[in-house]
Amino acid sequence: MNKQIVYIVLSFLFIGNLSAQQTPASKQTTDYSIVGATAHIGDGTVIENSLIVFSNGKITYAGKASTASQKGTIINAAGKHVYPGLIAANTSLGLAEIDAVRATRDFDEVGGYLPHIRSIIAYNAESKVIETMRPNGVLMGQITPRGGTISGTSSIVQFDAWNWEDATIKLDDAIHINWPQSFTRGRWWLGEDPALKPNKNYMKSVNEIKDFFNNAKIYLNGKRMPKNLPFEALNNVVNGTQKVFVHVSGKKSIVDVVNTFNSLKIKNIVLVKADGAHKVAELLKKNSIPIIIERAHRLPNSEDEEYDLPYRTAKILVDKGILVGLGMDGSMERMSTRNLPFYAGTYAAYGLGKEEALKLITSNNAKILGINNKVGTLEVGKDATLFISEGDALDMRTNIVSNAFIQGRKLSLETHQTKLWKRYSTKYKNQ
Repeated sequence: MNKQIVYIVLSFLFIGNLSAQQTPASKQTTDYSIVGATAHIGDGTVIENSLIVFSNGKITYAGKASTASQKGTIINAAGKHVYPGLIAANTSLGLAEIDAVRATRDFDEVGGYLPHIRSIIAYNAESKVIETMRPNGVLMGQITPRGGTISGTSSIVQFDAWNWEDATIKLDDAIHINWPQSFTRGRWWLGEDPALKPNKNYMKSVNEIKDFFNNAKIYLNGKRMPKNLPFEALNNVVNGTQKVFVHVSGKKSIVDVVNTFNSLKIKNIVLVKADGAHKVAELLKKNSIPIIIERAHRLPNSEDEEYDLPYRTAKILVDKGILVGLGMDGSMERMSTRNLPFYAGTYAAYGLGKEEALKLITSNNAKILGINNKVGTLEVGKDATLFISEGDALDMRTNIVSNAFIQGRKLSLETHQTKLWKRYSTKYKNQ
């Protein structure tokens, strides 16, 4: 009987290993030269017939093709395109695996004010969802908790690692606040009027946030006794070395966010979602506040808005001088993060242009997340985190990734999805 149990356990382990994520790539030991591709630098610059050389995980040359500068393994990419690795801001990747299985969901902790909760501790580097990002060029992400008034602290990772320690690019980059809604809808399932109406508890909720930060400042400037972990977690926010991402919508709420944090003397603010931000763009520009907008594939928020306003949001904000990045909060956000370049492509099609849209998910996101010294553009000295595509990376019809690298390490692009595709693509050929 004992032997049977052992055999059963071993068989489950064997089956599990067969379906496990790809083994992370080894450290780069061979120089690479990508020759002849159209290089999209990520800052709006395009170089035809380019040469990208990288060694020991860092880019050593990025410019026009030159035989004198070529080193190591030569990748002939003539007719193809090379891009910096795409960065997904505001995503809960790795914090849940199967939405319908509660035991795999670890993105929302119990409680309302949780700045001390760190998403990185729960990050699952071996998630089978994460490996499906790489074939579309999505190679990095800001792993963000959800729920509560203060959800917790995000961190930024790369998507080819053994564990969260290996994955981390920037640890505890920001805390995340869910600003209260100034208008609410009635709960129709309880017979309430579903129409929008002013939120009677709005100012009370705003004052609670303000009081929390004021009390944290008093605590941090005092003897810090008894020890208060949530207040301790705000230390870097108060001293200006950690960012605050405020998830907010509506003109009035956005103005209240700016005024509240100005009164608290906390300047390092990023707005997330920020519907209606174009109406107060001058205020945001004056205070140097960037925005992580949401996906364009959605309906307008009210009957008074133009039907295509969600598609034109990026163009409007960029034209007003706002630094704009693209995030992934919303329905099916973890599985849909692989479509990040195509969401940027929609913004490109509605006036932004392809290179400016690319910046939303490369250099702009890198600047907003505070990692632009390492990634976001194809520049000498930065990490060799990049990919080669057969065509336009923002077009789902042509973004066929042939090679991808993270910190110079050549990645496997095989996933459980590509295995199924290969399996069933031959189903009728063999009959």
